[in-house]
Amino acid sequence: MKNLDLIISNADIFLPNETINRIDIGVIDSKIVELGDLSRRDSKNKIDAKNLLVLPGAIDTQVHFREPGLTHKEDLNSGTKGAILGGITTIFEMPNTSPSTTTIDALNQKLEIAQDNAYCNYSFFVGAAKENIKNLKNLELTPGCCGVKIFMGSSTGDLLVEDDESLRKILLSGKRRVAVHSEDEYRLRERIHLLDDMDIDVNCHPIWRDTETAVNSTVRLLKIAKETKRNVHVLHISTKDEIEILAKEKKISTCEVTPQHLFFHSPSCYENLGTLVQMNPPIRSLDHNKGLWKGVTEKVIDVVGSDHAPHTLEEKKMKYPKSPSGMTGVQTLLPIMLDFVNREKISISDLVRLVCKNPARIYKMKFKGEIKIGNDADFSIVDLKKEFTIKNEWIASKSSWTPYDNVKVRGFPVITIVGGNVIMTENQILSKPSGKPVQFNYD
Repeated sequence: MKNLDLIISNADIFLPNETINRIDIGVIDSKIVELGDLSRRDSKNKIDAKNLLVLPGAIDTQVHFREPGLTHKEDLNSGTKGAILGGITTIFEMPNTSPSTTTIDALNQKLEIAQDNAYCNYSFFVGAAKENIKNLKNLELTPGCCGVKIFMGSSTGDLLVEDDESLRKILLSGKRRVAVHSEDEYRLRERIHLLDDMDIDVNCHPIWRDTETAVNSTVRLLKIAKETKRNVHVLHISTKDEIEILAKEKKISTCEVTPQHLFFHSPSCYENLGTLVQMNPPIRSLDHNKGLWKGVTEKVIDVVGSDHAPHTLEEKKMKYPKSPSGMTGVQTLLPIMLDFVNREKISISDLVRLVCKNPARIYKMKFKGEIKIGNDADFSIVDLKKEFTIKNEWIASKSSWTPYDNVKVRGFPVITIVGGNVIMTENQILSKPSGKPVQFNYD
């Protein structure tokens, strides 16, 4: 009998049937090959995970790692290092880099950079632009591509798709589920005069980008999605109204929320953190926060993604509205969600559904999302009792800050394993970058 490469023993394991059992995991050649009593088996490496919980590798389906073009904010090396430290084993990276990821050459450039620099597994979105509509159906099938991303509201470069005609053409070009930033650009332009007042501050951000801006866009998107019979994934939901709408459209749509929209609410977040919590769509009032939580508990929300979008502190501290939108998040996603588990806002089953199982299912990822024989040996091993105070100094991002600075959490990732390799233990990176491109089922 062949020796195992890795055995994880004495841990509680979250299994696909949503039970937690005390069994061992055996790994050969980056795959899970055995589950059960492996006490008599030999292995090159053994981990005694007593008092810990082994989860399927956590997946962050929305990050902006800024490479190429904006690497003073972040790059693939620093971004994936943050992911690993936060217990994330796989990331999907967004196309609004410089240049935008709208061509096969731009996609291959990112894949080439990631090959030697990514600590975790990775895949890249192709951005939909009016100029590349005819190529999208081929681009979305390129190895290393996780799908097409549409920006219906303000974006950088050439990625804005604000009109229904272009949106319809994009949804007719291809078959994979499309990820969408849903804000109505026309309404944003109509209301931009609200920012003309010299005394304006960041509290006005959710007034300019109001509830109607999000709702109008999502209603338009769903109408065209049904007409074209194209599945869509609505990113970073911010309104209670969208939850009610999306609850009725589960056949054609899935949706995502960020930890920060669940954790923060206005006006207190802006009063305490100012432009540091400025993002698009905005963090809104408590009633919207409660509506998002209702969406989580009623399983309208399918995925939690960080929307990690770093800027330097110098940039973020510019006077609103010159301050850029976005904040770090990949490293804190799992700690914040584990704290929600301990606060009984969600269950462990909910957590695995939102950051492991559903991301893999919705995007048709191969070998991810569950701990079962044949799947990749990606594991987020967590200590549900560990208390940790998040600090700016802990953040690996080049931007070196987090909106959760000084936030105390209970529940923390202590070991991150990617492809059977132990990459992180107790906040220490143990290995060189060894992430691999994600594989997908295209049928």
